[in-house]
Amino acid sequence: MGKNILILKGSPREKGNSSVLADRLAAGAKAGGAKVESIYLHGLDIRACDACDLCEQGNGCVINDDMQDLYPKVEAADVIVLASPVYWFTFSAQMKLFIDRCYAYQANDWREMQGKKYALILTYGDSDLYTSGGINAISTFETMCRFLNAEIAGMVYGTMSDVGDAEKQPELIEQAYKLGQKLGVA
Repeated sequence: MGKNILILKGSPREKGNSSVLADRLAAGAKAGGAKVESIYLHGLDIRACDACDLCEQGNGCVINDDMQDLYPKVEAADVIVLASPVYWFTFSAQMKLFIDRCYAYQANDWREMQGKKYALILTYGDSDLYTSGGINAISTFETMCRFLNAEIAGMVYGTMSDVGDAEKQPELIEQAYKLGQKLGVA
């Protein structure tokens, strides 16, 4: 049976490059037999964590916003894919809000996020992974997975700034598709 894959898209551009790659990953995963749900974070009402620590009482996050709908999807997923452009040297604000709000899982020692596979799709404007800030997002992703004792199932990343740049890089399109196939049956 195929995996349940949750793709979280962090670009403010619905047809942006990270979304294009995420869609190719989804196509590959579906070809591999997976059930895929893609969620476009931009436009959702996800507020910042206010560090109230009420989640420590074991009742989850008390902030009543769209993140409440995302928590059960995260918990049900076998694979979580973060797809984001790099803005100002790290993940987009939309993606960072999602990541920060997963802090609410700390009351249960992060069990809801453990035992899953995680993948990353990342696009950035500069040709250099370091000066673009892409390395910061990758480091955050790797550190998060290490902290959760979770498996990094794969990453696809590259230089893409203007809308349509993804289509000009067929090798990255193919990498995303193949990663999706792998995730769908893994």
